Formats: sequence, structure tokens, C-alpha cells
Amino acid sequence: EVQLQASGGGLVQPGGSLRLSCAASGGRVNDYTIGWFHQAPGKEREGVSFLRNSESRTINADSVKGRFTISRDNAQNTVYLQMNSLQPEDTAVYFCAARKGRLIISNLWPIASYDHWGQGTQVTVSS
Repeated sequence: EVQLQASGGGLVQPGGSLRLSCAASGGRVNDYTIGWFHQAPGKEREGVSFLRNSESRTINADSVKGRFTISRDNAQNTVYLQMNSLQPEDTAVYFCAARKGRLIISNLWPIASYDHWGQGTQVTVSS
């Protein structure tokens, strides 16, 4: 059973960049649909970016289009989230999640679609 470990969060100024990593063990990331979610204080967990198994096309929330990029390195068995032009409203705990196989696009967003979750990594955007 795949296990996920998220890392790479931190404190960054507005306009800055961070790269989050989601390292997998016990399974190949290329066999899974992987999603990045974020959860701000007092708010629900929301989907940010998704990458379906064996597919290069990425799906992103409108709020991050043009700023965030999800990618997969099969050799490292890791999925990344490159976050550029960060804004204070991006402040949240970020989680990666996995579901074996390919989810249809409408099922990418509900957190109930995923049965494997990494621990969160805090991203704080502040001057």
C-alpha cells in the first residue's frame, strides 16, 4: 500500500516561490492519480492541482492556473508542486493524496475520492 510523505513548505514573501514534494513508497506514483490539496485555517480542504496516472496533462484549480505546476518524476517516485507568484491567500497546510488508477475529472476534487494521504506541510506567505 502506497505511503506518501509531503515536504517543502515554509515561510515565503508575497511573489516568492516554493516547491513541495510528495515522496511515495510502497507503490509507483505513475500508477496513481495524485492530487495536491490545501486547507486554510477554519476552511475546508480544497483541491489545487491533479495529475492522473500515466498521463502528462495536469488539471488545476482556477485560483492557481498559471502559477502552480504539478509534475511527476517516476525515477524519484515523487510528485512535485511548483508554486510561483505566491500570495497571502495561498497560506495553508498542503496535503498530497493518491488513488490507484485514473479518476474521471469530476471525481478529482472530492477528498473522499482519495484513500491515501500524506501528512501536511505548512506554507505561509507573509511579508
